[in-house]
Amino acid sequence: MVITLISFFVIGYLAIAFEHPIKINKTATALLTGVACWTTYILAKSSEAPSVLGELSHHLASISEILFFLLGAMTIVELVDAHQGFKLITDRIATQNRVRLLWIISLITFFLSAALDNLTTAIVMVSVVRKLVKDNETRKLFAGVVIIAANAGGAWSPIGDVTTTMLWIGGQITPINIMKNLFLPSLVSLLVPVIYLSTKLKGTVKSSPSEVATQDVHQLIVSTQNATIMLLVGLGCLLGVPFFKTFTHLPPYMGILLGLGIVWVVSEILHRGKDEEERKPFSVAHALSKIDTASILFFLGILMAIGALESTHLLSDLAHLMDETIGNQDIIVVTIGLASAIIDNVPLVAASMGMYDLAHYPTDAKLWEFLAYCAGTGGSILIIGSAAGVAVMGMEKIDFIWYVRKISLMALLGYFAGVTLYLVLS
Repeated sequence: MVITLISFFVIGYLAIAFEHPIKINKTATALLTGVACWTTYILAKSSEAPSVLGELSHHLASISEILFFLLGAMTIVELVDAHQGFKLITDRIATQNRVRLLWIISLITFFLSAALDNLTTAIVMVSVVRKLVKDNETRKLFAGVVIIAANAGGAWSPIGDVTTTMLWIGGQITPINIMKNLFLPSLVSLLVPVIYLSTKLKGTVKSSPSEVATQDVHQLIVSTQNATIMLLVGLGCLLGVPFFKTFTHLPPYMGILLGLGIVWVVSEILHRGKDEEERKPFSVAHALSKIDTASILFFLGILMAIGALESTHLLSDLAHLMDETIGNQDIIVVTIGLASAIIDNVPLVAASMGMYDLAHYPTDAKLWEFLAYCAGTGGSILIIGSAAGVAVMGMEKIDFIWYVRKISLMALLGYFAGVTLYLVLS
C-alpha cells in the first residue's frame, strides 16, 4: 500500500509540475491524485473501512475550512474590485518606475500579511497589482514577489500563517516572542529577493488608460463614494477576522463568512435604487462568476492527497526517520522548510508538533521559533508550497515551470539568508 500511495502522489505531483507540456489541467490531476490516494488507503484497509471513512471526514472538515475561507475572501475582494475600491489605492501609488513600485508593493504586502494572513493578503495585493501593471510578464514577476512577501510577513506573526497559528494555539510559541525573534529573519527573506529582482527590472510600467473621460462628473462622484465605502467595509471585514477569532474562538472561515455577509448587505444597500440590470455587475452572483473555482478545486485535491499521506503516518514516520538519521535539529528544521515547498506546511508542522513534546521543548524554545520561520517561508520556493501561492497561481494563471525559472531561485536565496540571520542571532 505504501509504495502504491507514494507512487500515486509522485506521479500526480509530476503531472501538476509539467501541466503545460502534457496539456492536462492541474486541477484534474490534483483531484485524481487525491481520490487515488484515498482509494488506495481504503482498499488496503477494507476491514477497517469505518475508521478510514472517519479519517477522511476529519480531513475534509479541515480542508473545507480553508476552502470556505478562500471562497469568502476572494468574493469580498471581487466585490471591492467591482466597485473600483482598489483604484483608490492604486491612484495614490503615483510612481510608474518598476523598481520603486516593486519595493512599495513588497513592503505593503509584508506588513499587511502580518495583520491579516498570507492568503488573504496575497489575494488583495494581486488585485492591486492587476490595476497597476498591465504587462503580463512584469505582472507575473510582481505576483511572484507578492507570494514571497505574504509568506515572509505571515511567518513572524501568530495570526499571519496557519502554521504559526497552530503553534500559538498549541502553546509552543507566544505572540510577543515570535514577533521579536522572527521579524528580522522574515524581513531579510523578503529583502534578498527584492534586491535581486531590482537589478533585473528597468524602465516604467504600462499604465492603464484613464476612465475619467468616459464618465460624467455625477457618475464619477457616486462611483468614488461607493468605492470608498466598499473599500473600507471590505478591508475592515478582512482585518476583523483575527479579532473575531480571538473574541469568539470560532475558526477563521466563520469570520470571513460574517465579513462576506456584511459586505453583501452593504452592496445591496448601495444599489437598492437601481434596476436588476444595473445592479448585476455589483452583485455577489457576478463576483462569484469571476472567481477561479478551478484553483479552489485544485487546492481540494492537493490537500486530500496530503491528508492521505498524513493518515497513513507516512509524514510522521518521515519526521522520525530524519530525527534518527540526521540528528542535528537545525538541519532537520531547515529540511522541513524545504519540504514545505513540495508538501503543504500544515501537516509537516503538525507532524513535528507530534514528534517533539512540550515537556522536552517548552514554550518559545528555539525549535518552535525556527520551525515557524522555515515552514512559513519555505513554501515560497515552489508556487504550490503555500496557500498564497496556490491562490495566486489560479488568479494569474502562473504555471509551475515558469515560477521555478523566474522566482524559485530568489525565494531560495531569501530563505537561506533568513535562516543564516536567525541562527546568528539565536
